[in-house]
Amino acid sequence: QVPLVESGGGLVQAGGSLRLSCAASGSIFDINVMGWYRQAPGKQRELVATITSGGYTNYADSVKGRFTISRDGAKNTVYLQMNSLKAEDTAVYYCNVKARYGYWGQGTQVTVSS
Repeated sequence: QVPLVESGGGLVQAGGSLRLSCAASGSIFDINVMGWYRQAPGKQRELVATITSGGYTNYADSVKGRFTISRDGAKNTVYLQMNSLKAEDTAVYYCNVKARYGYWGQGTQVTVSS
């Protein structure tokens, strides 16, 4: 059973939009935080956005005003709406879930062409 299933990555022109989703399996209980990280070639993985079980959100300065993180009512699926995409947003995006244990998604490629 795959703990996290990511989808929504792809190729988009600068200024365009993509929406990523990450569904946590039913075997993961009491999720505290869900979020997104990204890793560009030659760079360290960095936080993009997180959302707590109470709905508190946190964003990297580089994406504030452009990206929006949200979750479904069951708190088992997290989304990342990415608007006004820039070439520097190109990276592999990883879903992260913190429950009793921590989980990582397999990563989904986002490529923004200028």
